[in-house]
Amino acid sequence: MKKYIMLGVALLVFASLQAQNITEADNQLINEGGAQTPMRVLQTTNPKDKMVLQTLSADVNLKDEMLPLLIQRMYSTVTDTLNPGVGIAAPQVGINKNVIWVQRFDKQGEPFEVYLNPKITWQSALLRKGPEGCLSIPDIRGDVLRSYTIRITYYDKDGKYHDEIVEGFTAVIFQHEIDHLLGILFTDRLEQQEQKHYTPINGEVNLFLEKPLKRQ
Repeated sequence: MKKYIMLGVALLVFASLQAQNITEADNQLINEGGAQTPMRVLQTTNPKDKMVLQTLSADVNLKDEMLPLLIQRMYSTVTDTLNPGVGIAAPQVGINKNVIWVQRFDKQGEPFEVYLNPKITWQSALLRKGPEGCLSIPDIRGDVLRSYTIRITYYDKDGKYHDEIVEGFTAVIFQHEIDHLLGILFTDRLEQQEQKHYTPINGEVNLFLEKPLKRQ
């Protein structure tokens, strides 16, 4: 699994060199409803949906005329009272473009914010273990190890570039959603961490460092 995750990271760097317009097929999907209409969330239990969820996404053209409606419909989806979440990525609604919404629990009022072409440029060695679920993976939850602190770059909806440090649970959400852009699910991370060894920090039950393997 590790080699596939590393390949996904390398491919994301390559794909991000050139932003892509939203395709005609994507346009039709986005135009199926208005700004306040939630989109269907893809499910791993559906083979066709799972293929989309495991596909590497590309950077989106910030000037694409369909982008504002996609952003609005994604927000309506993640805040849908029938099935709310704390974050969502465009692949989860069938669009393989680098667009995510994240609820900022680290900000006053805990607002939802949209991030375009986000990249994680640095991750701390200090890890946080916590429960995760996914709107696209029904009836499964698990304790995932994520970096406690990350550095991200992204564009906001006005096209302004940002470089930011994020910590704690909000950093977890960013990592979960950006994984979706790489075609990686949190269940892949669970499988990956089972193959490694970790050391708790100062007896903490949820803070760890990856333990290096002993030389033979």
